[in-house]
Amino acid sequence: MQIQDLPFPDPGVPDARSGPRFLWWLFRNQLSGQLKSLAWGLLHFASVASLPFCVGVAVQAAVDRSGGRLALAGGLMALACAGNAVGDTFLHRAAVTNWITAAARVQQLLARKAATLGSALTRRVAAGEVVAVSTGDVEKIGWFVEALSRFTAAAVTIVLVCVGLVAYQPALGVVVAVGLPVLAIAVLPLLPRATRRADVQREKAGRATELASDTVAGLRVLRGIGGEELFLDRYRRASQEVRHAAVRSARMWSLIAAVQVLLPGLLLITVVWYGVHLAREGRIAVGELVTVYSSVMLLTYPIRHFEEIAMAYSFSRPSARRAAGVLALERATDTAGSRAAEAPAGDLYDPATGLLAPAGRLTAVVCGDPDAAGRLAERLGGHAAHRDASVLLGGVPLDELPLDSARGAVLVQDKDPVLLSGTLRELLDVPASGAVGPREALEAAQCGDVLAALVQGSPAAGDPMDARITERGRSLSGGQRQRLALARSLITDPEVLVLDEPTSAVDSHTEARVAEGVRALREGRTTVVFTSSPLLLDRADRVVLLHGGTVAAVGVHRELVRTEPRYRAVVTRETEDEAALTQARAEDGAPPGGAVLHRLEDLEDLEELEDLEEIEETA
Repeated sequence: MQIQDLPFPDPGVPDARSGPRFLWWLFRNQLSGQLKSLAWGLLHFASVASLPFCVGVAVQAAVDRSGGRLALAGGLMALACAGNAVGDTFLHRAAVTNWITAAARVQQLLARKAATLGSALTRRVAAGEVVAVSTGDVEKIGWFVEALSRFTAAAVTIVLVCVGLVAYQPALGVVVAVGLPVLAIAVLPLLPRATRRADVQREKAGRATELASDTVAGLRVLRGIGGEELFLDRYRRASQEVRHAAVRSARMWSLIAAVQVLLPGLLLITVVWYGVHLAREGRIAVGELVTVYSSVMLLTYPIRHFEEIAMAYSFSRPSARRAAGVLALERATDTAGSRAAEAPAGDLYDPATGLLAPAGRLTAVVCGDPDAAGRLAERLGGHAAHRDASVLLGGVPLDELPLDSARGAVLVQDKDPVLLSGTLRELLDVPASGAVGPREALEAAQCGDVLAALVQGSPAAGDPMDARITERGRSLSGGQRQRLALARSLITDPEVLVLDEPTSAVDSHTEARVAEGVRALREGRTTVVFTSSPLLLDRADRVVLLHGGTVAAVGVHRELVRTEPRYRAVVTRETEDEAALTQARAEDGAPPGGAVLHRLEDLEDLEELEDLEEIEETA
């Protein structure tokens, strides 16, 4: 796999049982790249290690006044330098390729997992943690995967050089062969503490990232309540904790680096002292001493890779553990499905709650618990958090369909939809049936003022569709973002559209027009709206009240307001005292809710209904 071939057609199924297993799986899945990096690494390190031998031959040739051997040494040195240059160049190329492809594979796996789990991902893992895994952790994992082959090449080179020195000059070779392994393992006692400090640093950095993500996401609200400085102070404290942890970690790694400098220096001094002693006794030639000395001096370079691999593993191990934790998350239902792909149509029915949404009609669902409403909305879209009785569409269990088929049949828009940055045209470029165009969807969602705001923010855009949307639509109000998201959902024109509080941030006048637009545009299509807004409820063909996790009442809005106290308590936000008064009036034969609610049957204008609700709340 080359960089230009990315992304992978299929990143594979990862071994997410643990961090080390995940790292090993990554290594095995790019084995060819690792072998290529190992081969170039061996050429590079072998060329570097052969230079002392060439120098020793040249020195000895000069001492013996042998022109032939001096020319041979020069040729060997030129060959070693060429091998060094070629090996180093292609080793770097192969190593970077391994790094990028490993990071890209992990990112593809994380993106696929996010797409599979949907909104359930951020309920099971903090959003900041997902961001940290997708950015910093991916780089650390790629670093270890690419460093492993270079370390292997360095280790093999050191072993070969030690064996060669023992054969070339046994007296000094044994000293080097014993000293080099000591250098390699000398830092092992320091690694556990360095790893713990690196883990602490990563944990604190993850918390700081999560805090920053939450702060930025709620910045508009924080400014509104004057809590901006409070959260900024929290982030400052968190960032300072990260800085202190990073300094503590750096101190330990600097100590390891110092040991890696000190011990080779001591070995070099020992070799020189002992070598001079042997040379004085005539047991070794000057060229042999130069060869051994140069070998020890140059071997400090491959020994550095022992420190690097230890550092890379210490940083990548917790990162791999966190990535594996995210990748190990599974849907409650099988993504492949046990049925063949099909496009079911008909009534939408949830056996767990008894909710029925007739085909081709607008059904409004009232639920006093917003969290329960959100979970039910996801169930209706085939995104159940737990394995349970499947939702049926036209009698076909959604859980038994392949994930793509289920999502194509039922589209769920949650209460906090995300707008991606880019132009409005790109935002609305979504899979669609073609029956609903962008202009129709924008008009039904009452996005006229949104288009004007986008054009004002992008003076160079002649067409509103070319106006740019900032990241997550932060330059727009909450209601404007909701309406753009609604327009995007309307364009898809699915068989079933499930909307969770689609107008909670919209003013009442706009909300009434949105209700009319959605009803008209979705005529003949199944639409389910989770809401407690009377303006939307009064436009629904069918209203369902959920209480205690099951269907408690079914009817139309005005009828339920008069006859169902639990429904009235949710929709009109009736207090317990007001409910008791209403019950007393009903027992006395008076119209439920007094004269105010009695007038509901005579209302034709929803704006008048809104004013009436304000009078009730004031009373």
